[in-house]
Amino acid sequence: MKKLWQMLTKPSSKYSILALVLVGIGITLAGVVTVHKSFEFASSTEFCTSCHTMQQNYEEYKQSIHFKNASGVRAECVDCHQPKDLPGKVQRKLGAWKDVYNHFITKKIDTPEKLEEHRLELATMVWDRMKSQNSKTCKSCHSYDAMDHTKQSAQAAFEMNKAAAEDMNCIECHKGIAHELPNMAGGFQKDFEELQATANSQGAVAEKLYSLGEKDLFATDDANGKSDGKLLPASEVTVLERNGDMLKVKVDGWLEKEGKGRVMTEYMGKRVFKATIRGEVKATEQVIEEQTDASTNIVWQHVSVEAWITGEDMIDNIQPIWNYAENMYGATCNACHAAPDPGHFTANGWISGLNGMSAYYRLSKTEERTLLKYLQNHGKDTGGAGSH
Repeated sequence: MKKLWQMLTKPSSKYSILALVLVGIGITLAGVVTVHKSFEFASSTEFCTSCHTMQQNYEEYKQSIHFKNASGVRAECVDCHQPKDLPGKVQRKLGAWKDVYNHFITKKIDTPEKLEEHRLELATMVWDRMKSQNSKTCKSCHSYDAMDHTKQSAQAAFEMNKAAAEDMNCIECHKGIAHELPNMAGGFQKDFEELQATANSQGAVAEKLYSLGEKDLFATDDANGKSDGKLLPASEVTVLERNGDMLKVKVDGWLEKEGKGRVMTEYMGKRVFKATIRGEVKATEQVIEEQTDASTNIVWQHVSVEAWITGEDMIDNIQPIWNYAENMYGATCNACHAAPDPGHFTANGWISGLNGMSAYYRLSKTEERTLLKYLQNHGKDTGGAGSH
């Protein structure tokens, strides 16, 4: 060891110091060139798409404005997926081992079909990485300071001015511009299946229960009888009696005093719908209190009714339903743009807010009502996200 150290620290008796320095410089330059060329080769679009499972992504990219546009400026794979700075570039290259591992070892994405199956998971990872970097790969080409808002549409200029003021992440609003959006429903629909499994494993034994979806209200314990109303999603009931799979429950809420009084709401003066009641179920109505909404002068009655419902899809805690609805909100409204915080609008304001976006998402009626209920219960005038 001593001899080795002396050999490394003492000048060579055979070669001059200048020769050794030149050799060292040569080795260093060769190493730098090799590393640079390796990065250059591994950063080419041809290299990125050399795996057959990337061909589908490549074909999608070729249909995008990043591949072909009026200005003739093409963004290659690395322009979006790899930072320009050396630390960021090295980190991204090191992180790419996961793709290789999942392609060759786990076989998780080794076919286009498997890639499609995991598209949502993979896309979410990329979006999260872009968010953590404040979309610096996007901003290496697109600078807020360089934008001429007079050449944008009025709506685009309005949104981009707000984004620039907050130095907003590009990926918040611009998902799906180079590749097809994944099926965003896959995540929250799986959440709902897990909710159902949890609810039905509980057996609806708690005194307070919450509905996962719409449920018929019956005047008797016969589920094949006439329905006299509907219990809407994410609504609380109190169990009064049990008979086999049927539950006798009390439902309380608010009704307008004038009119037919069939639509029950969670709050006075707010269109947060809880149930519809009619016939024999409405005949059980008991008035708890009466108040006048000062903003509209409409008289409201706080009432309760009794009805029978089936026991399935009833859970003992509202929070898992809100968690599911929050994921649904992120997967639908946040899929294409930065959706506002639930506390941005009032409970009534969210009705028109969600209706205005209905053409851009694909939800079942029950999913839509659950989402609306979540947004309304976390709205500006119902306490916000921290109150429910």
